[in-house]
Amino acid sequence: MKSALRSAICATHAYSLRSLNPIRHRHSLLLLPRYDAVFPAKPSPFTSMASAGGGGIGSDAPLSPTVHVLEKQFEDFRHQLDGSGTLRERIRSAAFEIESATRLMHSSLLLIHQSRPIPEVLEKAKGQISVLRDLFSKLAEILCECPGQYYRYHGDWRGETQSVVSLLAFMHWLETESLLLHAEAEEKLGLNPSEFGLDIEDYLTGICFMSNDLPRYVVNQVTAGDYDCPRKVLKFLTDLHAAFRMLNLRNDFLRKKFDGMKYDLRKVEEVYYDVKIRGLATNGNSKGEQGDGESS
Repeated sequence: MKSALRSAICATHAYSLRSLNPIRHRHSLLLLPRYDAVFPAKPSPFTSMASAGGGGIGSDAPLSPTVHVLEKQFEDFRHQLDGSGTLRERIRSAAFEIESATRLMHSSLLLIHQSRPIPEVLEKAKGQISVLRDLFSKLAEILCECPGQYYRYHGDWRGETQSVVSLLAFMHWLETESLLLHAEAEEKLGLNPSEFGLDIEDYLTGICFMSNDLPRYVVNQVTAGDYDCPRKVLKFLTDLHAAFRMLNLRNDFLRKKFDGMKYDLRKVEEVYYDVKIRGLATNGNSKGEQGDGESS
C-alpha cells in the first residue's frame, strides 16, 4: 500500500511539472499508473447478486419460480381481456342494429301525432318487431358464450332495450288502452327469462319513457277533435303513477324518470280540465269524467 501511495505521489508531481513545462514532460503520461490499480474498486452488491445466480440484468441464470408464476398470471389476464374485448365488440354491433331498427319504428310512430289512422300507423311500425326479435335472439346467442356474465355486459344494450320497451308499450296502449306487461314485452321480443330475459329496471324505465309521449298525443288528439282522449289518458297515467308509488325506488336514473312522470300527468290534467271547463266533451263523457274524479 505504501508503494502504491508513493507511485501516486510521484505521478502527481510529474503531472504538475508537465503542466508547467508540457514540452519537456509530454511523455510523462506513459509512466502514470492506472487509477484502478492504485485504488481498486469495491465490488457492488448488485454485481455480487448477479454473479451468485440472482437473475440480474444480463445474466444467464434461470428465472425464479415466482417470476414464472407472475408471467403466467398476466399471460392469462391478456387472453381474458382480449376475449372480453372481442365479445364486447360483437355485443355492441348487435346493439347498434337494434338501435337502427328502433329508429325506424319510432319514425313510423311519429305519424300518430299527425292524426293519421291508428291501424295504418301501427301496421307500419309492427314490421320492425320481427326484426327486433331476430336481433335480440342474436344477442342472446352471443351471451350464451359467457354464461353468468349477463350484467357484466348489460350496459352495452341497456339504453336500446329501454327504447324498444317504450315503443312497444306505446303501440300496445294505442291498441288496447292498457299497459304492456313485463311478460308480454318478453313474448313480443322472443326472450326466454331463464336464459336471456328482460331486466325489470329496463322495463320500468321504458314505461316511464312511454309516458313522455302521452301529453303530446293528447294535445294533438284534442286538436283533431277527439275530446274524450284526455279522460282516457288521464285515467291510465293516474293508475300507472299509483302503481309506481308501490315501489321503493333508489335515488338513481329510474327514480328520476319516475319523478318526471308526475309532470306528464300534470300536463294531461291541464288539457283534461280545459276541455271539461269549455264544455267540449259530450254529456255522457262528462258523467264518466265525474265518476272517474269521484273514484280517484
